Amino acid sequence: MAWNEPGGNGKNHDPWSGGGDKNPGGGNRNSGGGGGGNNNQGPPDLDEALQKLQDRLNGLFGGNKGGSGGGASGTSGSGGSFKLLGIVAILALVVWAGMGFYTVDQQERGVVLRLGKFHTVVNPGLQWNPPLVDIVNLVNVTQVRIHDHRALMLTEDENIVDVDISVQYIAENPEFFTLKVRSPEESLAQAAESALRQVVGSSDLNSILTEGRQIMAVSVQERLQRHMDTYETGIRIAGVNVRNAQAPSQVQDAFDDVIKAREDEQRSINEAQAYANSVVPEARGIAQRMFEEASAYREEVVARANGETQRFLALLTEYRAAPDVLRERLYIDTMQAVMSNNPKVLMDLENGGNNVMFLPLDKLMDQRGSGTTTRSSTGSAEMNLRQLNDQITEQARNRQAGNLREGR
Repeated sequence: MAWNEPGGNGKNHDPWSGGGDKNPGGGNRNSGGGGGGNNNQGPPDLDEALQKLQDRLNGLFGGNKGGSGGGASGTSGSGGSFKLLGIVAILALVVWAGMGFYTVDQQERGVVLRLGKFHTVVNPGLQWNPPLVDIVNLVNVTQVRIHDHRALMLTEDENIVDVDISVQYIAENPEFFTLKVRSPEESLAQAAESALRQVVGSSDLNSILTEGRQIMAVSVQERLQRHMDTYETGIRIAGVNVRNAQAPSQVQDAFDDVIKAREDEQRSINEAQAYANSVVPEARGIAQRMFEEASAYREEVVARANGETQRFLALLTEYRAAPDVLRERLYIDTMQAVMSNNPKVLMDLENGGNNVMFLPLDKLMDQRGSGTTTRSSTGSAEMNLRQLNDQITEQARNRQAGNLREGR
């Protein structure tokens, strides 16, 4: 039945009601006898569902749930919408503020750009900056960065050398490192090549290949640091190391031969110097020993001369007291000194007789010394000579005493 069928009650004439008032008890038939309730099972009204959802939101955010009039319902819906927008705005503000917190490590510094312009440099720790307004660039100011450079260069004496260096640098000024130069590393690479070519171009090949590497590294570091300060890159050069410096590979063999010859020359010089260091001190020691011996001999001669002088003076005093006795004594001592190495024996006889007894003392000493050592033979001979000397001295004294008695 259509909704607008005449003669019927309009509220029960919808096509989904199943007969409406014609069969008011039909619901009992279909429901299994559960009582005569409303059996309208059609789809819900869309306007009614939207109204219920709005009422629930209004109730959730404090709106008027019970208002059923048209004007009151419109005012309540508008106020709830504004409150919802406020809450969403507050939540967005909280999220925006939370996004502004960040942490700067101990070895880093933060360069803050506010609306694209430099604002400040922040130190390590927990920091906050308004997001979307400030941009923070973190720069490590303690990390040692390394740049390697290798190239063929022309020396002062018009030779080609292959130089390989390593540049160590630190981003000391984060503001300059971030803002002053677009690419600090590229500027460093170009400046390093320029400084290296300038230093190599003012040095000869021999110094670069041998002992001049350290001097070249220091010169390159000084020039490169001046370039970095001029460009305001914020970079501090920590060190420059010359890792390798050699001739090109095409002539490397010839240069190796030259280097070996130079090393042989230096080795020969060192060996000669070592020999000189061993011989010269020895010669100086010998010279010093000879000087000391000469000095000792001089002292000995002078001392002996002084002793002889003192002895002569003492003998002079004795001679003045008894000249004959002392003259005889001096004669005997002199003869003993002269004849001590002579194997012959001379005897002065007082009576003038012809009977002279000759004692072959040399033969006797040889016979006695045949079974002994040379030292013992020499000692025996000296003893015999001493006894003979004592006898002669005694005879001389007796003769002198006789002469004195005759003179009286």
